[in-house]
Amino acid sequence: MYDVIITEFMDKPAADELGRRYNVLFDPALVDDRQRLLSLGAGVKAIIVRNRTQVDRALLECFPTLQAIGRLGVGLDNIDVAACREAGIAVLPAQGGNTVAVAEYVIAGILMLRRKAYQGTALVLAGQWPRQAMMGHEMSGSVLGLVGLGAIAREVAQRARQLGMQVMAFDPFVETGDAIWADVKRLESLEALLSAADAVSLHVPLNNETRNLLDASRLAAMRADSVLINTARGGIVDEAALAAALRDGALAGAMLDVFAEEPLAAGSPLEGAPNLLLTPHIAGVTQESNTRISWITIDNVRRALEANA
Repeated sequence: MYDVIITEFMDKPAADELGRRYNVLFDPALVDDRQRLLSLGAGVKAIIVRNRTQVDRALLECFPTLQAIGRLGVGLDNIDVAACREAGIAVLPAQGGNTVAVAEYVIAGILMLRRKAYQGTALVLAGQWPRQAMMGHEMSGSVLGLVGLGAIAREVAQRARQLGMQVMAFDPFVETGDAIWADVKRLESLEALLSAADAVSLHVPLNNETRNLLDASRLAAMRADSVLINTARGGIVDEAALAAALRDGALAGAMLDVFAEEPLAAGSPLEGAPNLLLTPHIAGVTQESNTRISWITIDNVRRALEANA
């Protein structure tokens, strides 16, 4: 019988530190073995997960003594927060742990897409020299549009301004008196932002209001020479509509780190789409952020369990 179960990867020294006080099962393979995970729930006081472990009512029923859920990250769409609230279970995201990592990833994505830096290797090795075809755009003087203006988006805005970009954002939940608007231009509609930006970066949670937020009609509002970055959540972008826009030349490029189904399913509409960069949900995962998030999480869990002791 375990006190704490860790179902996905984290910094091992942090897991070992938690194990000095509690009986911990650290098994990243559990995320892909749900039946085994459900069978281990008796007596467990805390579970630590990333984004792939589904903490739903079925799991909670198998973990009747659960007191806390440590989230190695900040997104909570894989956790039934309402059910946890009803059961009195603390949900503990690692706030701030991966902010810098995601912000740097977004900037890297814009640079790669706008400069077309990802297209050259195979052509050059094949003896081609497509200098004119690969002529891209500078970030300085271009416009970055942020959909959502939370902590990560603000870090992106800071870095983009340092590179000479004009930054604008659409976020109806940020008060007009917020100091951020001194440096970021506030737009009143998503469509206005999409049509004005050279690069669009998404920073909103996945919920009923944001699912397929960028559908075919909104992707059509973007300029044909603009690029899209999604490090937020899969499902915010209609993947089939995005693939069609890329194939039709209605969009210059896109970089996706998150998908409606993870890992990406065979036969995805994204297969074969041009000017598309895909990564496996690693925008917030660096050696440094993994360490930060892991230690924040074990500290959160440890304090929650001590409070209930």
